Amino acid sequence: MERISGTRSVFSVEFFPPRDAEDEVRLWRAIRDLEPLDPAFVSITYGAGGSSRDRTIRTTARVAQETTLVPMAHLTAVNHSVAELRHVIGWYAAVGVRNILAIRGDPPGDPMGEWIPHPDGVTYAAELVRLVRELGDFCVGVAAFPYGHPRSVDLDTDTDHLVGKLRAGADFAVAQLFFEAEDFLRLRDRVAARGCQAPILPGVMPLTTVRTLRKAVELSGAPASPALAARLEPFADDPAAFRAVGIDLVTELCQRLLAEGVPALHFYTLNRSTATKEVVGRLGLVPDRAGELTAS
Repeated sequence: MERISGTRSVFSVEFFPPRDAEDEVRLWRAIRDLEPLDPAFVSITYGAGGSSRDRTIRTTARVAQETTLVPMAHLTAVNHSVAELRHVIGWYAAVGVRNILAIRGDPPGDPMGEWIPHPDGVTYAAELVRLVRELGDFCVGVAAFPYGHPRSVDLDTDTDHLVGKLRAGADFAVAQLFFEAEDFLRLRDRVAARGCQAPILPGVMPLTTVRTLRKAVELSGAPASPALAARLEPFADDPAAFRAVGIDLVTELCQRLLAEGVPALHFYTLNRSTATKEVVGRLGLVPDRAGELTAS
């Protein structure tokens, strides 16, 4: 928690566990490339239904034991009994991981399918937060949704759920992707209006290709904003120009968020490093010679 609660602006990065040997090489190239920039933490995702649990655990352990980075392990409740969850949490503690992002998770196979809790598991993310808290001195994060979780009735209900997770013991939240700064700032305002001051980190992703834009739409659960689409669509058939404009757009978004006082920016990297390094460099979030982060 202290890594995101200082007076300096910082950033964190997110990776997903490798699916094969080629992915493993790509992932570790990105990790080693970003390591000198000293991100506040490195988060490793956890597949729907625990489908990548073993790879997540293995990758998180390597980050903890073989790098200077601070790992944040994802943990979902899908298809896991409380006993299994206790085992995974205990294993994280044993390898030196003290930071967990507690997420209920989506049903395997169909993210929009019916949520069926494990008969011996938990039903809500708030229960998962409390379980992690019971088992040790962990820093716990939760997910936030600027446009509301797909299963939420409305934004007010979704905000109530987020505040409930924070009050259950979570230290902070990480927001899913969004397209305009106001989309995130309205989420932050809704939480603050309920008397909750826990930090919320905006999730951002460099828009380097048409494919990454489509992925951003998928992850956000909302269409690209008209303003963003108007700037990117003219370059859909010009990869170099699309990348240049996409990097400009994300940099401008981050500059606005930093000006609004966000404590950290959370980058969804898609297991690549170049674009994130470029944006972080433009923002001035780079190590100085004393090894501290500076912000211009």
